[in-house]
Amino acid sequence: MENMLLFGAMSPWLKPLWLVASGVIGAVATLLVVMLLLRLLLPKLAAVAGATAKEALSQPLFWVLMAIGVFALVLFPFIPYNTFGQDVIMVKDEGLTLIMILAVVLALWTASVSIADEIEGKTALTVLSKPIGRWHFILGKFLGIIMPVAIMFIVLGAIFLSTISYKVKYDARETSNPEPTAEQCEREMVKIVPGLALAFMEAVVLGSISVAISTRLAMLPNLIICGTIYVLGHMVPTLVKSAVGQLEYVPFVANLLAAVLPMLEHFNIYSAIATGKEISWSYLGWAGLYCFLYSAAAMLVALLLFEDRDLA
Repeated sequence: MENMLLFGAMSPWLKPLWLVASGVIGAVATLLVVMLLLRLLLPKLAAVAGATAKEALSQPLFWVLMAIGVFALVLFPFIPYNTFGQDVIMVKDEGLTLIMILAVVLALWTASVSIADEIEGKTALTVLSKPIGRWHFILGKFLGIIMPVAIMFIVLGAIFLSTISYKVKYDARETSNPEPTAEQCEREMVKIVPGLALAFMEAVVLGSISVAISTRLAMLPNLIICGTIYVLGHMVPTLVKSAVGQLEYVPFVANLLAAVLPMLEHFNIYSAIATGKEISWSYLGWAGLYCFLYSAAAMLVALLLFEDRDLA
């Protein structure tokens, strides 16, 4: 009888953990369904994607980045930020930024190693000597790069949501406030999910750009160019606004950059999410459409660059 009462008292606090577990199961199931559909509909594409993902998961960098992410996410709730009861906002902002940066680094590095190094090492020529087209190779590489990025988001995202739930209770104890309910912890976790989705979209966009660049350039130039695009992509909206009323060529250059470079600032609303603002489904939908269209354009450029590339 006492055990039943104890379980009844603890069960509300298990709800946030069940929420995280259900989210992980749903994400893994979605990833498996996508892989199964690829195998059934496009087996050649799925073969290239599977080999690329397996290679990326076997790289030490994947596990190093994963270890850094796990360690930092577990550590963040215990760092005193001295924000007078608003430490959870800092944890949310830092966690989202950390996961996004680690995923971008993994995507850029994997694209460089998987495509540029295989072209230089003549491995791509061996693969294409089989009944595999160049578009199978490029699109398969891109999907194979996104798979380990998605796995990283699933693992680190689950840990991040759990630490947010714990941080809400931890802050209440540290500030001698009433202990929050399980529903309050759950609401704080749910508010983070749109930020994780937007961070994943940003990693996908930068990964597609890296794939296009890797068809022509080696790893170091690729990383430098993608790093520059990352910085400028976040600065483009500010450049466009600051160019108003300036000399004629200044707004022209700003608008040109806005037309060519990805508007990464659309995905960077972590501060708003950290402060508890609701992100509408329509915003996520438009952001997802922008991610799809820009990635598709980058893949088209990659196919054009790779089509006449002399692999011999």
